[in-house]
Amino acid sequence: MQLRDKVAIITGGADGIGAGLTRKFVEEGAKVLFVDIKDDKGRALEDELGAGARFLKQDLTASGMADRIVAAAREAFGDRLDILVNNAQASRPQLLLEADQASIDLAMDSGLWATFHLMRTCHAALAASRGAIVNFASGAGLDGLPTQGAYAMSKEAIRGLTRTAANEWGKDGIRVNVVCPAAETAGFLWWKGENPDAAKAMEAQVPLGRVGDVMTDVAPIVVFLASDAARYMTGQTVMADGGAIKLR
Repeated sequence: MQLRDKVAIITGGADGIGAGLTRKFVEEGAKVLFVDIKDDKGRALEDELGAGARFLKQDLTASGMADRIVAAAREAFGDRLDILVNNAQASRPQLLLEADQASIDLAMDSGLWATFHLMRTCHAALAASRGAIVNFASGAGLDGLPTQGAYAMSKEAIRGLTRTAANEWGKDGIRVNVVCPAAETAGFLWWKGENPDAAKAMEAQVPLGRVGDVMTDVAPIVVFLASDAARYMTGQTVMADGGAIKLR
C-alpha cells in the first residue's frame, strides 16, 4: 500500500475522476476526507468505503470553506494531514465573445481560488508532515479548446500557482505537482454518445489508442505523485492522457 496511514483531502471526490481517486486512495491505505456538493453520491461512496473515508458536503465557492474542510479532516482523522488533492472544478462552455461574468467567476472560484485557498490553509499541516499537493489542470487549457475559455483560464492559472508554490514551499518539505487527465467518466461517455465523430477523431490522436480508465490509468498516477515514491518530484505537469499532449 503506497499511502498506508496517510491522511488526504480530495475535492470533487464523490463523482467522476474524483470518486476514482477516493476509492484508489482508500485502497492504497489512506484515510480520506472527500469533499463534494453531490450529497447523495457522497453519502453512498462513504457507505461503500467504510471507516477509511469521510464525506463532507461543501461548496468550494463559499466563504470560509477551506477552514471548514480542514476542521472536518481533523475531526475525522486527527491533526495529521499528508496529502491535498485539488480535483474539483465547475465550468460552463461558452465562446469567448459570449462569455458572461457569472460563468467566468464560477470557473475561477471553483477551480483557481478554491485551490489557492485550500493550499494556503493546509500549508502548516503539510509542512509538518512534509506532505504533497496534487492539483488538476487540463489539456483543454494547454490546447486552448474552443468554448472552454473560462475553464482554460482557471486550469492554466492553477499550473502557474503550482510552479510558484513548488519553488516557495520546497524549503518546507512540501511537493506540489499538477496532473492533466483524460478519462472515461460518465460525462465523457455522454459527450461521446452525442458527438461520435468528434470522439473518434479525438481518440485517434491518442498514441495509446484509448481514453484512460479512471481507476487503472489515472488514479495510480495521482497516487504515485502523492506517495513517497515521488519524493524528488515537484513543480511538474504530468500528462495522464495516453500521450495525446507532449509537453517540452
